Amino acid sequence: MRRLIALLTMLCASLVLAGEANAEWAATWTASAHGPYPVGNPTAQPELKFAFPTPDQGARDQTFRLIVKPDAWGPQTRIRLSNAFGAKPVTFADAFVGLQESGASVLKGTNQPVLFGGKKSVTVPPGQSVVSDAVALPFVTTPPSPMLRGLKLAVSFQVVGESGPMTWHAKALQTSYVTAPGSGSRAKDEGEGAFPYSTTSWYFLDEVDMNLPAKAEVIVAFGDSITDGTGTTINGDDRWPDVLSRRLHAAHGDAFVVVNQGIGGNRVVGPDDYATQPIGGGPGALTRLERDITSLPGVKTVIWLEGINDFGAANTSAEAVMEGYNKGVLALRQKIPGVKIFAATLTPALNSTPTHGRAEVEAKRKALNEFLRNAKIFDGVIDFEKATLDPATGEVKVEFQPNSSTGGPGDKLHPNRAGYAAMANAIDLGMITGRAK
Repeated sequence: MRRLIALLTMLCASLVLAGEANAEWAATWTASAHGPYPVGNPTAQPELKFAFPTPDQGARDQTFRLIVKPDAWGPQTRIRLSNAFGAKPVTFADAFVGLQESGASVLKGTNQPVLFGGKKSVTVPPGQSVVSDAVALPFVTTPPSPMLRGLKLAVSFQVVGESGPMTWHAKALQTSYVTAPGSGSRAKDEGEGAFPYSTTSWYFLDEVDMNLPAKAEVIVAFGDSITDGTGTTINGDDRWPDVLSRRLHAAHGDAFVVVNQGIGGNRVVGPDDYATQPIGGGPGALTRLERDITSLPGVKTVIWLEGINDFGAANTSAEAVMEGYNKGVLALRQKIPGVKIFAATLTPALNSTPTHGRAEVEAKRKALNEFLRNAKIFDGVIDFEKATLDPATGEVKVEFQPNSSTGGPGDKLHPNRAGYAAMANAIDLGMITGRAK
């Protein structure tokens, strides 16, 4: 078996090199870096004091095994590691990518080493990120087998020494794994024995690209917790961008790829002092456009759903958020000529949390939705409000309220699994793709 895998690896590498000039790199998984840990809004997070004793120390000579689901597969991949919110240089070493088998186990024979500029380790200064060299994936055929659809990639790497404050994405809604502090490099291990600790967040890793055999258009879902997936299933991949992805693949194969750049608690405008006083919602949308959208390979479309946190958490005016949208759309069109940008109306929040459920927030939400529907700066509007609103109460439909991740009645702000499905199913595929259904 190992000999066969070795032969397949050699064959795959030669085919990739031969066709590299015509290959298309595309972002196929993302998670917006908004750290530093533990500032953020994770869901169902285990106690992490044994994995990370102190936030200032961060990771200490230990290995992460992060589980992610690429939206499309290619014969080559590369990863981006970020130290965007770190306070000191972080050294990463012995990185590997392989197919997740179950839990922290990697399918035998699939774990492939990742290099950075031809070297096994790389040091990333604070505020910076690094993209790896291309890695051949011998288990990916050309065209990719449909059996890969929905499978997950295990991305493993060692943090050498102490990382200091860790750049992370809090709300993964996906279980990943960590070794004990001081345990060194275990990224090459195929088994789960070295990974006793679990987490529902992602650390340092914020992008996975695939070198796709056919051109694909990347659609970025951009926004706050309702894009990040608060309230839906853990490990179920049931956020509205996930459901949209499945609809697109069913209709158009791998012609379109959906990636998620939502952050729980994010705002369109502010905070202005995030660098010195980070908040759980991460840096404002306008400050993260380059890292989270324009730097990604293959982006052709953006769906933007955001603003409720501006009103509920920060008491920002509707006019300021509207102006934020104007600035953001202009910046995106300048950086990505021909990009299609779709506005999504804000879902109901009335009678939800003490901050977001107030009548004055509802008035601002309605005003912003009218702006989004009538502004001429977008290529189209997706009416998520219509898909989730109970006209009789002004609240989220009652069947969309019970929480699908941690249980309970829900908060009347975040839809559950059924609500996210309704949102995704309300999207006109022809409008966002320019193709017949």
